[in-house]
Amino acid sequence: MKEKLQNYTQNRELSWLRFNQRVLSEATDETVPLLERLKFISIFTSNLDEFFMIRVGTLHDLSQIKSNHKDNKTGMTPAEQLEAIFRAVKPLINFRDEIYENVTEQLKNYGVHGLRMNEIEKKELKYLKNYFLTQINPILSPQIIDPHHPFPFLVNKNIYVGATLTNADEKKGNELFGIIPIPTALPEVIFLPGADVRYVFTSDVVSYFADTIFSSYKIIESTVFSVTRNADIASGDEAFDVDEDFRDAMQQLLNSRKRLAPVRLELKNKISGNFLRFLCEKLELTKAQVFITSSPLTMSYAFGLEDKISGSVKSELIYPPFEPQPSSDIRLNESIIKQLQKKDLLLSYPYEIMDPFLKLLKEAAYDSSVISIKISIYRLAKNAKIVDYLCAAAENDKDVTVLIELRARF
Repeated sequence: MKEKLQNYTQNRELSWLRFNQRVLSEATDETVPLLERLKFISIFTSNLDEFFMIRVGTLHDLSQIKSNHKDNKTGMTPAEQLEAIFRAVKPLINFRDEIYENVTEQLKNYGVHGLRMNEIEKKELKYLKNYFLTQINPILSPQIIDPHHPFPFLVNKNIYVGATLTNADEKKGNELFGIIPIPTALPEVIFLPGADVRYVFTSDVVSYFADTIFSSYKIIESTVFSVTRNADIASGDEAFDVDEDFRDAMQQLLNSRKRLAPVRLELKNKISGNFLRFLCEKLELTKAQVFITSSPLTMSYAFGLEDKISGSVKSELIYPPFEPQPSSDIRLNESIIKQLQKKDLLLSYPYEIMDPFLKLLKEAAYDSSVISIKISIYRLAKNAKIVDYLCAAAENDKDVTVLIELRARF
């Protein structure tokens, strides 16, 4: 029976990759505005990051402790699933690179230029050199790896510039390796002065001026890279003592995530076999876990680009802003509680405004006939009025019970 089932079911992880491919395919839809298409590429990228941290991380653990464990849907061992995943991801990366190149090229027609360093104009290069020397270089912490300086710990999904170096006065073959962590305090992209939106990636700028950083050496080759670590650690109720502070426990859990085993290495360009072997050896990764991409390794910048674009052009590049509508069944100038006593009212978010619900909470907080409020909340904004009204209700001696999600995978 199990064998028959396996003929008709598919592996969960490979199925998820096909889902994420559909997310990426949204960026190929020409009816979708260009900046929204760039956002879909960013969403695909962050989805894939989480997939490696959690799904691949879980399989990595299983392959170490239960190597013969089989998926009950397809009969695949953890190692077989990992092999299939790595094989399936590489075409997706190539697909993303192709789409990213196409979208960024089209955006140039609207004055939005994502630039490589070889596309920078002379005056812009002067601006970037000054920016590098004054804003970036002072906070960099480059490291040479040699017998006196061991390979550093690489933080999950942080961006690094790696280089193969040699002393200019020594014979060829005496190679050293250097690593430059890109501080998270630096912006993901640097915008250049001018009327158009022109920007370069901070990591590319650091890589371009790496010879300034390693001034005592000759750079043979360099790359921008990032390491993805297993982040699938115990987060269920069994992981916490009922008497401990939940915030402290979560902080410890998040700190633990930063130090778990690597599961993926991303490179911005091809590197020599010697350099690749060095990184794989230090990170204990196989070549199957190495992914080379021409796209950015992180793409959160895509969601801030529209703030740099003028209104007339922006309207062509993004979806028109959506405005929630007032409910036709509710009269805001009358008591919401009294309307509810006459009939049930249904609101649908985000299509309808939240004002009736907020007014209901405010009324309940000060209504002497209300003795208790019970509510489930999924997520909250930092300055949510809901909290103000619930606090007011509690201060007015009402019994307030709130069920809220405190944690999720990320």
